Amino acid sequence: MGAGHAHKLYRRGDSPVHALPAHTKLVAVLGFVLVVVTTPREAVWAFAGYAVLLGVVAARARVPAGFLLRRLAIELPFVAFALLMPFVVPGEQTQVLGVSLSVPGLWGAWNILAKGTLGVAASVLLAATTELRALILGLQRLRLPPLLVQIASFMIRYGDLVTDEMRRMSIARRSRGFEASGVRHWGVLAKSAGALFIRSYERGERVHLAMVSRGYTGTMPLLDDRPATRAQWATALALPLAALPICLLALLGRTP
Repeated sequence: MGAGHAHKLYRRGDSPVHALPAHTKLVAVLGFVLVVVTTPREAVWAFAGYAVLLGVVAARARVPAGFLLRRLAIELPFVAFALLMPFVVPGEQTQVLGVSLSVPGLWGAWNILAKGTLGVAASVLLAATTELRALILGLQRLRLPPLLVQIASFMIRYGDLVTDEMRRMSIARRSRGFEASGVRHWGVLAKSAGALFIRSYERGERVHLAMVSRGYTGTMPLLDDRPATRAQWATALALPLAALPICLLALLGRTP
């Protein structure tokens, strides 16, 4: 994967967060998400504290608030589901602006929105400060199953090629006067999907044969074997370690 495969979530920069090794950031985000998920939903103040910590990280990474908020739009389907919960979950009812809402549903909606938003925000910050190639190498450094890492690597590498193939096929259909406008055109679209599958499969066969001819034996070499320093680990783990006392206070039922 070359440098030309930078994803849209990535924001180039030279901040201290950008400079951290990818595997340290992956561990930090996983630890932070586990802390957030463990926090009782009733501890509203705790989630505000987590949001402040993420704001500090975003500031250190020089990621603008507008950039982060636009990328959070990916969770809109979950937001819609959460907003329905107060109306459909049975249980004690309460009046909010003259509307009868379920108390368990309100707590459930808050739980999804708070924890989901914080998790997505942490993931967006990770993606905004780490290139996809570095993320794959980070997974490799963390000793994830090699097969899964290779599948993810090829998916990223060839996803754009398959998308371009779909675009060329669409242009070819339109240049011949085809416009999908009803059920009667589904047959043409189905044949296009079949042709795309065959082309992708054949490309995969050619790529595999090319790799085998160059010595591929089922594993990819680790291109970056430099270990992270203690200072880098300490910097990366500062986020989950700062969130941990908040979680413990929430579990103990104490408020600041």
